[in-house]
Amino acid sequence: MGQIRRENSRIPGYYDGRYWTLWKLPMFGCNDSSQVLHEIQECKKAYPNAYIRCLAFDNKKQVQCMAFLIQKPSTA
Repeated sequence: MGQIRRENSRIPGYYDGRYWTLWKLPMFGCNDSSQVLHEIQECKKAYPNAYIRCLAFDNKKQVQCMAFLIQKPSTA
């Protein structure tokens, strides 16, 4: 008999194996974009060979409203 192997599913809503580690605690209530840019630079210095992404959430609807990749490692 052959082996059954399951890779990460492509089904929407299935998130096994798609975990990202937080750089720091979320910046709730941040209104100053320079704070965000500063944290991005610090994260890049600390993790030069890692994927880095930024997420934004709508605090009223409690949903993610924006996400983008900031850094892709040169070895990827």
